[in-house]
Amino acid sequence: MGFFFWWNSGPPVIKTEHTGELPASTPLQATPRQAFAPTTRKGYWNIDIVDDFTLPATKSLTFCGAGRNLHVEQDWAKLFRRGFSSIDRTRMVDEEYRSDYSPKPDGWKSRLKPSQRALWIPGQYFSDQPFMLAWGKNGDLANQTWFKRPTGDPLARQSMYSAASELGGGCYMFNDCPPGKMLSSFSKIFVDAENEGSSHRQDHANLYVFLYKTIRENIGPDTEVGSIGPVPVNGFGYSRRRDYNAGPHWLWDMPAKHTSTSRQFGMPDDIIGKSFSELIDFQMPGVYFLYPEFDYSIDHSDNGSRHWLASVLHEQEVNGRFSPKKRIAWQWLFNTQSAAFPNSLKAEHPTPPMVAEGLAIFYWFTGAYGAILWDDYSNLLPDQPAPTDPAEQGLGNDRNYACYEHYVHGLWRLFKHHGDLFNGQEKYLNTNTECSYDNGKTWYKLNPNQLKTGNRPFVRAIVNGNQVLVAATMPYAKKDQVSQVKFRYVENGYQFYTDITLKGDEIFLGRATMASAGASKAATASL
Repeated sequence: MGFFFWWNSGPPVIKTEHTGELPASTPLQATPRQAFAPTTRKGYWNIDIVDDFTLPATKSLTFCGAGRNLHVEQDWAKLFRRGFSSIDRTRMVDEEYRSDYSPKPDGWKSRLKPSQRALWIPGQYFSDQPFMLAWGKNGDLANQTWFKRPTGDPLARQSMYSAASELGGGCYMFNDCPPGKMLSSFSKIFVDAENEGSSHRQDHANLYVFLYKTIRENIGPDTEVGSIGPVPVNGFGYSRRRDYNAGPHWLWDMPAKHTSTSRQFGMPDDIIGKSFSELIDFQMPGVYFLYPEFDYSIDHSDNGSRHWLASVLHEQEVNGRFSPKKRIAWQWLFNTQSAAFPNSLKAEHPTPPMVAEGLAIFYWFTGAYGAILWDDYSNLLPDQPAPTDPAEQGLGNDRNYACYEHYVHGLWRLFKHHGDLFNGQEKYLNTNTECSYDNGKTWYKLNPNQLKTGNRPFVRAIVNGNQVLVAATMPYAKKDQVSQVKFRYVENGYQFYTDITLKGDEIFLGRATMASAGASKAATASL
């Protein structure tokens, strides 16, 4: 057995030649599927297409989607038994937090545990009242933005310091502030400014460092914070070869230092030398789908083609090599809006069934820590008449939300049946997943771009002790198409081989117990 690799304007394709007879193939035990009839109702999704399950303690999934109101009054905690770990503040009901608009009696405490609370902070939080930091929408204003205004300044709240430090008041919403302090008790804070670009790079980096340092000073010990950007490499959904040779975005790790105007705007000396990437708890690589990813009638194998699964894996595998920080991705089960792409002007197209289910399975095979299921709508009202305004047709209550059911079904298949494997001891193979497409003559370790451009079945695996869990699919395959692939794991004393047959674009999920190489040889010799 020998191996070699070659370069293709990116990472090497690892190719191994196998000579001699292959070891016996061990079948994978296929994970059950739940039979259900996807909803055809508009503005509705059925949370009970599966039974109870929870995510392992090592993983996190936040609900910032649509339709919690459909079931929360009947069973407020059911979402936590359908795979979700926490709920964003915008999806909480009045009984779960207090505010000026939702006062509570003395002694009241929220029924939500800190681990069940999450806070999404959009750019408007900075740019609108009371902070009025236009920088929140336009990074080019970095050199005109106050870090902290002088004591007594009537505009003191219009500063980054106020915007960041006032997040500590989050504990007031749930009445669990520590004595004499205001420290946020959300489990996670997701900042969504989306203003990473700037013509004043150093000033911009300084503000990012100051923002996250100040947030950290105003959160409890169990609160984690991260930002939608920057991420080291943003592939924007393309999974191109060049991303494997790219360096990290300049804002990711640029250290803070004074500029000619920074002291004037209140930048302190204690952030000098620190960087954004040091101060966050998790990075947030991930890209929303556009409609081309849902189109089974077009080719997806070009280097520049959009491909649903290549982009999901690519963003995680590329960024995972830059930082050991946890990874949490935003996920949306409809196309995002872009006039530059066909059928993408409005967010009206749901993810096809195997894309929704596959996202809920393959994403976790990358070693990601968490995700946020997001939607541009919150509450849903089922069975509403079609809007008379064409601009509103296909949106919100006029959508079919069966994609949510397929997504939850994918979570159920993975975590209901294999949650024990996600105990912190698991090994994610990612690009070291080794497969053969010619019945075992040659074996390849391919990254998502190479799988996409080679139009091959996608296979990813997790190993935990003697257990191996494998996910496989042939994206965009026709309904009657059959694809064959072999998988092996020949490391750490194991010599495991298996065959996988895929029908159409099904999401295969299977598990096996691996025998040690010594045991495999002894069994073969006894035959």
